Amino acid sequence: MALRMKASMFVGLLLLSLAWKATWAKVEVNMEDRVEVFLRDTAQITCMFTVSDSPDDVIIQWYMITKTNVRLRIYYGDSTIQVVDRGGQFTDKISVIGNGKSSEVVLTIRDVALEDELEFICQVNGLSAGNEEGRTMLKVFESPDRPIIEGVHSGISVSNKNPSKIGSCEAKNGYPRPNITWYRDQISLQNTPGVVSVVTLVTKESSGLYTVQSDLHLNVVKEDKDSFFYCEVSYLVPGGTKMTETNKINITVHYPTTSLDVWVESPKGRVKEGDTVEIHCRADGNPQPPFTFMHNMEELKSELNVLVLKDVTRLSNGNITCGALDLDTYEETLAHTELFVDYLDPAVLIPKDTHVMAKGEELIATCNALSSLPTHTEWFKKGEKVAEGHTLTLKDAVFDMAGTYVCVVKVPSLKGLETSGSLHVLVQGPPEIKESADTVLEESTEKSLKLSCHARGYPTPVITWSSSDQSQILKVSHRQTEDEVLSVVSVKVTSDITAYCNASNNHGTDSISFSIKAMVQTTSSAPSTTVKTPSAPITVGAPVPVTTVTPVTPPKRVKKEGSGVIIAVIIICILLLAILGSVLYFLHMKGKIPCGRSGKQDLTKPNKGSIVVEMKSDNTEEAVLLGVNGDKKPPSDQGDKYMDVQK
Repeated sequence: MALRMKASMFVGLLLLSLAWKATWAKVEVNMEDRVEVFLRDTAQITCMFTVSDSPDDVIIQWYMITKTNVRLRIYYGDSTIQVVDRGGQFTDKISVIGNGKSSEVVLTIRDVALEDELEFICQVNGLSAGNEEGRTMLKVFESPDRPIIEGVHSGISVSNKNPSKIGSCEAKNGYPRPNITWYRDQISLQNTPGVVSVVTLVTKESSGLYTVQSDLHLNVVKEDKDSFFYCEVSYLVPGGTKMTETNKINITVHYPTTSLDVWVESPKGRVKEGDTVEIHCRADGNPQPPFTFMHNMEELKSELNVLVLKDVTRLSNGNITCGALDLDTYEETLAHTELFVDYLDPAVLIPKDTHVMAKGEELIATCNALSSLPTHTEWFKKGEKVAEGHTLTLKDAVFDMAGTYVCVVKVPSLKGLETSGSLHVLVQGPPEIKESADTVLEESTEKSLKLSCHARGYPTPVITWSSSDQSQILKVSHRQTEDEVLSVVSVKVTSDITAYCNASNNHGTDSISFSIKAMVQTTSSAPSTTVKTPSAPITVGAPVPVTTVTPVTPPKRVKKEGSGVIIAVIIICILLLAILGSVLYFLHMKGKIPCGRSGKQDLTKPNKGSIVVEMKSDNTEEAVLLGVNGDKKPPSDQGDKYMDVQK
């Protein structure tokens, strides 16, 4: 009895111990509610747990919840074995890091696909401690392509009663489905009956991605012509939301014309006679209606809604009217502008054309031109300004005042508006010959010399030439105008002459003379002579003639002196040289002049042929030896010694 009671007590204590242990043993599991990952990336789902008793005996199992809400195991692991269940969609895509001995197990899913977006369960079994599980939802994302917007190409009328399509916006290949919002000038547009209508079409592609297309319909107003429309695409990504805007588009709005604007497009500023004028007309409606142009109530033809008036005159002044007819309401709108053409009449000169005035007279000429604007007048002669103002005054007329005067009348305030006229002035009077730079000339004989004579006067002078010795005068050139003449002649010089140029007309004559000196060129030279005798004593039986050589310098060319004087001087010099030679020869024959270099030679024994004379020319190296009898002897026949015969 006692033994039975003790056994009962032991069993009770054992049961009490087991009950107490079961009461205090516990398993806790912690997991994230969701894990987000991009398509084709790698996802990691973490399962953290704690077991209060025997942590080494923990069993880990991973489950998934299918789209049809079926729970399927994909992994089993304990302290001795880890197995991925075969035949499922994750057989080759998952791996598990960690086991029951650790407090954290990570499920890794590679190359995540859209169908992997499921709920995953981590179950931890602590045996005596019981089991617990946690759940995580795997979310998969894919960003859409850049959105595309396209507006309607045709115009949209404000008179349409129902909202008209503005454009279409499309976002392709996004997951989850993207959202599209329309904006007008940064203000979002929401569906409003009769005003705004947004139609959205969602398409799920075979890949499981979404394509969203949104069409905007709007009841447009005139102000929408300046508005910009665009759409914004918003889509989910891991950890948040992103937005992408499209390009902005503008639409063409058709609205009726209420007013017109007409103006002169070309030329800018004032219009002058001769211009081509372009008149434009513009309506405030769209599209631009066809225009009609009226000029002083007369309809004019236009091209491309532009009125072109060519070569306008002052008769083109008047009212220009532009009209437009609205084809919807059949109401006509008109606009007006005034065209004024500035003008400048041809210049009127008094006197006009050609005016003849006598020397010393005074001329007052006027130049005027009628214009719609203030004018300014200038006078020009040969391109140089000579006067300013409407009046030209010429006092005490001289030939230099003759010529053509051009008056130019301009409108300073309008470039290109100018006119001109000319007045030809002739000064009447006797001829005047322009002084020549040189009237005393020199030229060699038998050569020709050109002479020119320039005379002025009106009527045109007549020029005649003459000479003092009736020399032939040949005309080279002759040029003349109505009040000037230039004559050029050629004179052959044979002696000193004087040439005369005479100019005459109805009012008198004038003349000028040219004095021409004929120059004779004479060039002569005489060789110098050297007389040599042998140095040995010789006897002279007869007097030896002595030749004295005097160099003659050629006469220089003397300007402005007579050639006869030069010839006379040359002749006198030659005569003096001849006389001097004769005297020296006579004295030598009388024995008044001894021969020899030093006076020591014996001259008492004449020896025929022993005395030689060496004559040298200043212009040659050759020596010629002459005997007393005048015979030539070569140098080889003479003795080695000789003497000079000098004076």
